[in-house]
Amino acid sequence: MPAMAKNRFDEGRGPSQRQLRVGELIRRTLSDVLARGDVHDPDLTGMSITVSEVQTTPDLKIATAYVLPLGGRDVEVALKALARNKGELRRAVSKNLTLKFAPDLRFRVDETFDRIDDTRRMFNEPRVRQDIEDGDEARDEEE
Repeated sequence: MPAMAKNRFDEGRGPSQRQLRVGELIRRTLSDVLARGDVHDPDLTGMSITVSEVQTTPDLKIATAYVLPLGGRDVEVALKALARNKGELRRAVSKNLTLKFAPDLRFRVDETFDRIDDTRRMFNEPRVRQDIEDGDEARDEEE
């Protein structure tokens, strides 16, 4: 029986070096375009948007940008404005990349900062702090 071909879109592996490299180039380009105000949209004018990460599909045809407006305000307005201007943003990205196709851009809210805040709050709870201190004392006794 012949061996089955390995699925190159296997979910178990992380992104390839090429996906990471292209994602970072797209992230930088989007950040620069948004910082310079190259997109002429009243909802984006004066809005500072952080592009924290861009993930691409294995075929590099779709790029998902994780964004967050400064202070986490007007998130929905920012997402709608970015989606409305994705054609212009896509053209700007395609100028900086040497790919056969410019990837379709999608925008999602970056929730990393919320999770960091939740983690900090959890570590400051008295019960958790006690567990951490007990673990430190046990380690000190072993040494």
